[in-house]
Amino acid sequence: MILRKLLVAILAITLLYACNTTEKTNTATVYFNGDILTMVGDSPNYVEALVEQDGKIIYTGPNTDAMKVAGKGHQMIDLKGKTLLPGFIDGHAHFGSFSSQAIGAQILPSPDATADDIPKLIEILKEWNTPENRALTGWIFGMGFDDSVLKEKRFPTKEDLDKVSTETPIMIIHISGHFASLNSKGLELLEITADSKNPEGGIIRRMPNSSEPNGVLEELAAIPFFARALTPVSEEAQMEFMKAGQEMALSYGYTTAQDGRLMGDVDLLAKFAELDFWKLDVVSYVDYLFPKLLESKWLSKSYNKHYRIGGLKITLDGSPQGRTAWRTIPYLLPPDGADKNYSGYPAIPNDDDVTAIYEKAFAQNYQILTHANGDAAMDQMIRTMKPLAERYGNDDRRNVLIHGQYIRDDQLDAFKELNVITSLFPLHTFYWGDWHKEIIGDSLGNRISPVKTALNKGLKITIHTDAPVALPNLMRVIWTAVNRTSRSGAIIGANERLTPYEALKAITDWSAYQHFEENEKGTLENGKLADMVILDKNPLKVAPDSIKDIQVVETIKEGETVFEK
Repeated sequence: MILRKLLVAILAITLLYACNTTEKTNTATVYFNGDILTMVGDSPNYVEALVEQDGKIIYTGPNTDAMKVAGKGHQMIDLKGKTLLPGFIDGHAHFGSFSSQAIGAQILPSPDATADDIPKLIEILKEWNTPENRALTGWIFGMGFDDSVLKEKRFPTKEDLDKVSTETPIMIIHISGHFASLNSKGLELLEITADSKNPEGGIIRRMPNSSEPNGVLEELAAIPFFARALTPVSEEAQMEFMKAGQEMALSYGYTTAQDGRLMGDVDLLAKFAELDFWKLDVVSYVDYLFPKLLESKWLSKSYNKHYRIGGLKITLDGSPQGRTAWRTIPYLLPPDGADKNYSGYPAIPNDDDVTAIYEKAFAQNYQILTHANGDAAMDQMIRTMKPLAERYGNDDRRNVLIHGQYIRDDQLDAFKELNVITSLFPLHTFYWGDWHKEIIGDSLGNRISPVKTALNKGLKITIHTDAPVALPNLMRVIWTAVNRTSRSGAIIGANERLTPYEALKAITDWSAYQHFEENEKGTLENGKLADMVILDKNPLKVAPDSIKDIQVVETIKEGETVFEK
């Protein structure tokens, strides 16, 4: 009898302990007392509370029911009036290069850095030129100089960069990501000489009245060499790069990042996925010149260790602000050395070559991202893609036009017919709006990135940073899409402004759709991933010009805080 009572007592204690343990380990978290903006629907929808458990959203709605759903022992997060939104998904960026922007010499112009003239740029490079920094890649490097903003209104040449060093190679990359300037040592290591021919789709700029390179490389004369200056030379340096890039993305509210042009013989992003390194989801699109990277277990619509390859990237022309975008009419202000009929040039001149690239993607059902800025490049995209869409079918491919700065209305109509998503780039209105008007004229300059027209025509749209073309600051992207104010204060196409809510949709809900992830991301709804961002202010409630000043306070990936300010 005594033994039986003892066993009963032990069982009671065990059950009590189990209950208490369950309460203590309840993983539910309730977010409340703030603007919880779900991004569901065509107009703003707020809820009082959100409940997250085990990385997913299990409830949105009134506070009273939230407590019941969360159960005993749940955690409480008081937002204290701040704003909770779905985590940000940039419509297009180059995540693999965030690290170079974060670590390299800070040569962006104001307001992002201070390289507003060539002497200051040289000074910044000299200060960065330390043994520790040189050891990262063996080069002096930086990303983001902008000839349209530099006081001298020209590209730095080898003569300028030789003032920094003649012993260590230097490569600085233009803010567009389509040009590079090198010093004499850099040209020597790349074996670029007076005898070097211009590659197809690229130009080696020369000294006046000479065939000697002046240090400036355009498009496919430059881009294939970027990895030489930007690739870490040691495992330790690789880790330092990746940490810096990831932290930069998280600090701006990214929960999903796109690498929009994966290049090279080795997929470093996949390598770090194998190390369980990524705190956010990363989706890559393989440059058409490196098709072997598509023959990979990572090619999937599902993430593996927070990484996947989403499809193919093809580039049809260059940079509008760099005047290498391929147009049907000449630039009003051609670049140095070009004649008055200069209208940019194609990256792939032969339509048959473009068709062959597209056809492989259609046959393999790869999602295609197409970089095209000039209207001639978009004409090429339409005339080569349309027959393949008819032949192979075009249901739910979600192919994407990237940038489309100089797109015409008839091309928007053609892309709607082809079910092409237009990921446009209104960030240009601030950074280069004034410059566009100089090089293509006032009327056409007001029509760059016509996001409202695209939306009104019924196209699916997203917007993007194209980082590291600019900092991956998505609040500045929202600000430019809403205000379209240039550096000088001019309004660049007032009728193309988005509402703040539309702009937010373009980096949450609509961007999730672009990436085939709308069932898991983009809105705060039951069953979706708890990918969220907390802002210090609500973009829908501040003055439009104040949107750019809003700060990311916290970034949350699948319920876990991955960045906190």
